[in-house]
Amino acid sequence: MTFKQLIILILVFYSVQFAKAQKQLVLLKKEKVILRLNPGDEFIFSLKDTKDIQRSYINNLFDTAVMVHKTVMPFHKIDKIYFKRSNFANVVGGLLVVGGVGYFLIDQINVVVVNGDRASLNDNVTTTSIAMVGVGLPMMLVKKKYQRIGGKYRLLTVKEGSPFYIKPLDKFEF
Repeated sequence: MTFKQLIILILVFYSVQFAKAQKQLVLLKKEKVILRLNPGDEFIFSLKDTKDIQRSYINNLFDTAVMVHKTVMPFHKIDKIYFKRSNFANVVGGLLVVGGVGYFLIDQINVVVVNGDRASLNDNVTTTSIAMVGVGLPMMLVKKKYQRIGGKYRLLTVKEGSPFYIKPLDKFEF
């Protein structure tokens, strides 16, 4: 291998480091990012006028379309994007469940340890605890599974330098 070939090889491998900037697909609600996807991420969606759910991966991103596997899907043909997301009601539901169980346990500790009595159920505490858990459990478990595109929600391809772009974490970067 000649010196010239060695220099070219080093430059080729060194230039790959600068070619890492990728585009990202973001789902926006007004100006807030709801979902961020990079090339290679799983993409579950349905098209307008069909009920079929398609599952693939993002191969490439364009300004007004996304390439899934070998098919280019324009943004205006995508009806729904499927992903799990939690909201404020899920957080409140979790707090109600923890609060209801905690209220019951604190009452039992108070009866047994502090008062020195045998464990017994207080009707008011039990009713309140069951009500808190009963209301909080559905709120905690029911999550929105998809988002319809249109209105406030829109898809956008962003590049490095955009305010919506966040550099993806590299697996080999320490």
